[in-house]
Amino acid sequence: MEYYERIKALRIDRDLTQQQIADYLGTRQEYYSKYELGKRQLPLHHLKALCEFYNVSADYILGLPKNLYWPR
Repeated sequence: MEYYERIKALRIDRDLTQQQIADYLGTRQEYYSKYELGKRQLPLHHLKALCEFYNVSADYILGLPKNLYWPR
């Protein structure tokens, strides 16, 4: 699942509208719609805000596997 599909699923699971999320992010619904369609990149400050709003990690939204190994 791509990140834009995941943010859409999170929104729908909570019975929220695109407008409600756009208002929370301080952006226009038209911009937010493009995030969910994968037509516009999600800015980092919006990713952070969505993580806080939905109480999930950025790894979850981005679809990264658990227990990633970071070499030193």
